[in-house]
Amino acid sequence: MASFDGENVSPQLVDIAQGWLDHLAVEKGASANTVSNYRRDLQRYIKWLSAAGVSSLKEVNAQHLEAYVADLRRGFEGQKALSKASTSRALIVARGLHKFALFEGVIDVDVAAEVAPPTPAKHLPDSLSIEEVTRLIDSVPTGDVATAVDIRDKALLEMLYGTGARISEVLDLAVDDVADSPEILTVTGKGSKQRLVPLGSHARGAIEEYLVRARPQLSRGKTPALFLNTLGKPLSRQSAWAVIQQAVQRANLTKKVSPHTLRHSFATHLLQGGADVRTVQELLGHSSVTTTQIYTHVTAESLRQVWRVAHPRA
Repeated sequence: MASFDGENVSPQLVDIAQGWLDHLAVEKGASANTVSNYRRDLQRYIKWLSAAGVSSLKEVNAQHLEAYVADLRRGFEGQKALSKASTSRALIVARGLHKFALFEGVIDVDVAAEVAPPTPAKHLPDSLSIEEVTRLIDSVPTGDVATAVDIRDKALLEMLYGTGARISEVLDLAVDDVADSPEILTVTGKGSKQRLVPLGSHARGAIEEYLVRARPQLSRGKTPALFLNTLGKPLSRQSAWAVIQQAVQRANLTKKVSPHTLRHSFATHLLQGGADVRTVQELLGHSSVTTTQIYTHVTAESLRQVWRVAHPRA
């Protein structure tokens, strides 16, 4: 992990930042990836405060936070300017540090609480059409010509789209989670929260074939992980990304496709098919329905596009 060390960096700031990261990892169950991202933003904030002559969070006022946001937007000390979304994330991390410091009694007043992040531009998540998802999955070789890796890749794609789970949630699955071909899958999401997700017939069939024909060839008997690489180790996020990119090329898709694109497509197609937002919220594991409601904008835009083409007075 990146270090907080640096020239003229305040030890007091480093201590409270490290304390918060430890709290996130141990008490809140944050993933290693989340902690790493927070560490990067905290390092930037601490260096900025130290450069401003601040050695303790007690010395920070709202003007400091506002100046920090302004510097993030225009760039400082050789760092490129951040987008509104990235700046908002960086400020949220800084505010989290102050909130933790208040809880720990390090500061008496949380001056960061009232500093609002810049409003990010609305961005509709990318998604594929049903036909494009079908092309993507069907691009993987099947039948007698399919290798163990092909069978694994098809199972991975079917699982991602069929459940709408995050890539980390799918890669965290163990063989025992799917060994009995369950119609309902238990998925462990952010903060170690578990939720139930239906496992459709296509995904179940692909997983069954993978367990029978492919995983025994890949396994070295050392890990219970469901998805394995050719060395018998758990499949990494980078390798899963590569699986999708290879399928994109074979399917001749021109859109940018990531694991999250399949998650977005899952949600969009459910809403287009008549599912209510609350149900989709539960399936995605969103803590707030507000996060899920962005997909209603996607389906509304699809309706507008059809209307523009089909209506004589559009």
